[in-house]
Amino acid sequence: MGGTQSLALPQVKGPHPVGCADVMVGHTRQGLFLRLFYPCLPRAGAERPLWIPRYEYCGGLADFALLSRRWCAPLLSVAIGSCRVPVSWKGPFKPCSSGYPLIIFSHGLGAFRTLYSSVCSELASWGFVVAALEHRDHSASVTYFCPAEAGREEWIPYQRVPQGQKEFYFRNKQVHQRAEECVRALQLFKDISSGKSVPNVLHQDFDLSVLKDSVDLTKVAAMGHSFGGVTAVLALVKEPGFSCAVALDAWMFPLENSLYPEVPKPVLFINTEKFQTPESVAKMKRLSSRNSQTKIITILGSVHQSQTDFAFLTGKLINRIFSARGTLDPYKDLEEDFDQWVNLLEGIGDSVVPEAPFCRSNL
Repeated sequence: MGGTQSLALPQVKGPHPVGCADVMVGHTRQGLFLRLFYPCLPRAGAERPLWIPRYEYCGGLADFALLSRRWCAPLLSVAIGSCRVPVSWKGPFKPCSSGYPLIIFSHGLGAFRTLYSSVCSELASWGFVVAALEHRDHSASVTYFCPAEAGREEWIPYQRVPQGQKEFYFRNKQVHQRAEECVRALQLFKDISSGKSVPNVLHQDFDLSVLKDSVDLTKVAAMGHSFGGVTAVLALVKEPGFSCAVALDAWMFPLENSLYPEVPKPVLFINTEKFQTPESVAKMKRLSSRNSQTKIITILGSVHQSQTDFAFLTGKLINRIFSARGTLDPYKDLEEDFDQWVNLLEGIGDSVVPEAPFCRSNL
C-alpha cells in the first residue's frame, strides 16, 4: 500500500516544553474553535494528542481531495488516525510575568486546526502562545460546534464554489469571515487578560484563566498558510491590535484590490517555489512597495504542502494523495538558530532567495 505511514514531527528546539489543548468558546457558529499551543511545565509521562482529532476529519479530507469517502476515510483512519503530536496534552501552563507574544494562526483551504502542529509547537517552544483556529466558513475540510443541548454536535462540511457563482465573490466572503474570526480570537485573549470568565465548552478541566497576566497583548501577530495567509493580511486591516502578519505561501486571489492600500502593518511573505503566480506575487509587491518592512522570500525546493505537517509524513501513500513533498528536506530549516534568522529574512541562504522567482505554478 505504498509503505507504512507515520507522522515524524521533529522534536521542538526551543527552551520550553510545549503543551496544547482544544478550546471551544460559545455554543453557536459565531463562537470560536481553536487548538492552543503554549509553553508548559515539564510533566513525566504526559499524554500526546492525536494529530487527526476525530474520525470525521478523515471523511472531510477525503471529500476535499475528491476521493470516495466510503473507502478513503477508513484508509486514512488506518494510515494516520493513530499519529500523535509530540507535545503535552493539556500540560500545565508555564506562567510568564513579562507575557508571551501571541500568534493567531489561520489554516488553509481544506485543512483544520491540527495540520500545522509542527510550526505551531516550534513557535510555542520559543515562548509564543499560538491559537490555531478552525474556521467555520465552510473552508475547513470539516468542523463542528456544540449547541447548548448536552451531548449534541453540529458539523459544518467543506463547501466548494456553488455552480454558477464566481469564485472570487464566494471566496471573498469567506476570507472576511475568517479575518473576523481572527479578530474575535484576539478579543478572547483580551477578555481573559481582563479577568473575564470564559468557559471552555470542550474541556472544562483546562481553565483559560491560567493565561491571565501571561500574554503580552502589545505583541500580537496574525499568521496563516495559503487561504490563511491572505486571511492574516486582511486581519491587519480589520484589527489595529495586530502588529504584523506572517503569510505562508499566501493565496492572494480572494482579497479585493481596494483593500491593499489599507494594510497598515508589515507582512512577511514566505513563499514556496511551486505555487505562486505572477499575479499573486504582484499583489504582494503592492504591499512591499508601501511598507519597507514588508518582505517577500521564497524557499527553493518546496511545494505548497511543505509548510504543513504533511511534509513530515513518511511512506508514499499520503504523499501520492496530497502531493506533500518537495525536493527540500523538511527538517533542513530547523537547523537554523531561532535568533539568527536575519539572513533568512533577507533571502540569503542555500535554500532561500529574495522576492519570488517565477516558475510553473500549481494554481
